[in-house]
Amino acid sequence: MRMMLTMGLMAWGGAALAQQLAVPVIEPEGDGQAATCIGGEVFGLRAEGDGFLAIRTGPATTYARIGRLHNGDRVLIIDRQGEWVGIARDGGQTDQKGVCANAGPARRITGPDVGWVHGRWLRETAG
Repeated sequence: MRMMLTMGLMAWGGAALAQQLAVPVIEPEGDGQAATCIGGEVFGLRAEGDGFLAIRTGPATTYARIGRLHNGDRVLIIDRQGEWVGIARDGGQTDQKGVCANAGPARRITGPDVGWVHGRWLRETAG
């Protein structure tokens, strides 16, 4: 039995095969007071194109695609490498608590709703 899970990860027989990111998404050091990331929203995707924004294991099209986002989907913008953005799906599952409110040293953010997208299709949102 094969089924699609959150962000397009594949599962066989109901057990998720969590794919490790090739390039980790790193949340910056924080004091627990100021936000360490910002909200974002997918926009500008055209229906006559692919119609989705690929979520990848690293910041380039050469990395494996692990999911899709669509216009209006909300994310947390955590990391940046050039034009690429390390994200977590807003309200999605991460292995760490308090993402965006880091009260310590920089840390790797992991989980099934974390990956990399091209920043051209994201706009920052307040809150």
